[in-house]
Amino acid sequence: MSGTTHEETLEVGMRLRREVLGDAHVDASLEKASEFGRPIQELVTEYCWGTVWADDGLPKQTRSLINLAMLTALNRPHELATHVRGALNNGVQPAQIQAVLMQTAIYVGVPAALESFRIAERVLTEHGVDV
Repeated sequence: MSGTTHEETLEVGMRLRREVLGDAHVDASLEKASEFGRPIQELVTEYCWGTVWADDGLPKQTRSLINLAMLTALNRPHELATHVRGALNNGVQPAQIQAVLMQTAIYVGVPAALESFRIAERVLTEHGVDV
C-alpha cells in the first residue's frame, strides 16, 4: 500500500471493516467512541483493516480463522464473538470454526477453547446456524 495517503488507507479500511463486520457493528463502534476513544477507532480502521486486511497475501477466510485462534489465545471474548460473525460474513463454514477451536485446545489450552466454543456456538445460533 505504499504511495497511498492516510485518507485512502482509512477509506479502504472502512470499506473492509464494514464488509467483514457489518455496517451495524461498525456504526455502533464509531457512535460509541468518545473524543478520547476516537483515535483508537481510526487506528484500527486504518492499520488493521486498511493495511493488514487489505493486503492480498492471505484470503479473508484465512485471516478470519487466524483471528479466531489468536483471540482464543488472548482470552478476548468480545472480540472473538465479533470475529466469529466476521468469519461467517467471509464465508467461513462452522466446521472450519470448530476445527480451529479444536486446534486451540491443544496449543492454547482446554479452558480457553471451551470458552471460545461457548461464544462461537452462541453467535452461530444467533445467525441461524444449526449447531
